[in-house]
Amino acid sequence: MTSSQRIKHVLASGQPGDTLTIQGWVRTKRASKKFTFIEVNDGSSMSGLQVIAPEEIPDYAKHMERIGTGASVQISGTLAESPGKGQRVELQATTIEVFGESDGETYPLQKKRHSFEFLRGIGHLRSRTNTLGAVFRVRNACANAIHDFFQSRDFLWMHTPILTASDCEGAGEMFTVTRFNLDSIPTIKNGPDAGKADYSQDFFGKPAYLTVSGQLEAEIMAMAFSNVYTFGPTFRAENSNTARHLAEFWMVEPEMAFCNLEGNADLAEAFLKHVFTHVMETCADDIEFFNKRIDDSVLETANNIINSDFERITYTEAIRLLTKAIDSGDKSFEFPVSWGIDMQSEHERYLAEDLFKKPVIVTDYPAEIKAFYMRLNDDGKTVAAMDVLAPRIGEIIGGAQREERLDVLERRIEEAGLPKEDYWWYLDLRRYGTVPHAGFGLGFERLVQFMTGMANIRDVIPFPRTPDNLEF
Repeated sequence: MTSSQRIKHVLASGQPGDTLTIQGWVRTKRASKKFTFIEVNDGSSMSGLQVIAPEEIPDYAKHMERIGTGASVQISGTLAESPGKGQRVELQATTIEVFGESDGETYPLQKKRHSFEFLRGIGHLRSRTNTLGAVFRVRNACANAIHDFFQSRDFLWMHTPILTASDCEGAGEMFTVTRFNLDSIPTIKNGPDAGKADYSQDFFGKPAYLTVSGQLEAEIMAMAFSNVYTFGPTFRAENSNTARHLAEFWMVEPEMAFCNLEGNADLAEAFLKHVFTHVMETCADDIEFFNKRIDDSVLETANNIINSDFERITYTEAIRLLTKAIDSGDKSFEFPVSWGIDMQSEHERYLAEDLFKKPVIVTDYPAEIKAFYMRLNDDGKTVAAMDVLAPRIGEIIGGAQREERLDVLERRIEEAGLPKEDYWWYLDLRRYGTVPHAGFGLGFERLVQFMTGMANIRDVIPFPRTPDNLEF
């Protein structure tokens, strides 16, 4: 295969007189009497490279007949200064090879605006558009920044299991995994469970599910390596057809031994600042595109994250501030406000957008609305939990200091109505060398959506999995 240069490097540093080869897909073709203008894009940047193909090229007529919008090509030539606006150099072609033809008349991506709903129906082609191309370059930069952040701090990246027998949150909504033929599931013959599926005959000998979180397994590894993180796919079987929900999504979950809630909050703030800074530095053109075409607050939001010291308040203080806003007539909410509620997005956004105008870390939530593994505070009513709230989106990170006391954890599991025997190994971690530890979780797609201003989460993952949708 001929060695070629990526178009983003040609546009950034190519000099007139350089001879080179590019490969990519044709965005546009415009013919004149003696030459043809061809814009080629290889996905490496928002902009394509303009190619001038003169009629002296070998097999010129044959190539021009085969080249339509969407065709794949390899073009060699010499760079020259471009007289056109918005471009520094153009490629004067000397040879062209067409790898794959494309009928420009039937190619689904015509030179016009397409709705995102339409593009979801052609998921095999939508990545060639400006918007989705920019989304996936930002997504890639986010992933790189995440690994760089944790690796530079000596965190161990661990791969948590996709198949699990436990529900981390204790809230159900899990996908069941089985080798049973669903038309003939073996059932229990006798006793109180008669008629129910007999999972003793299934592959694992017990019910199995797709994981909703890698947190509990991360806690295991943190008890040996101190600082670890997971970054992988997780699943929710919620039948939610909204712009904020996916059935399959990626989660980032660090877990730190010898760490309390304050250290957890410090890490979450540093984490977001690092990722936003990296993306702003490596995807400046893409971010500028989102700010211009998708949401004109994208740049402002990024700068707010990077340059602000996050506000820190307790849940009790947050409820007081929300109540004060209502009583003064400054704000009204669709959902009522009282101590003990699980704050809604409108409450979270008011705190971050209107009141503090920057990210807010809310801590010490009521125990009743949080998971069993969060550390019970001395007041017996709240737990050492935290949520990071950001302008425009509300909660972006959720985390907590974990309950390291065996007796308290056993009581919390019982109060949650969970079978204690399923968590024998989790309790063992408290029997053998328990330590204060903490961690948080971040939905990767929510982060990309937040960064880009994209309205629908289905447009920030290459192949969205949602109710009634399992295409591509």
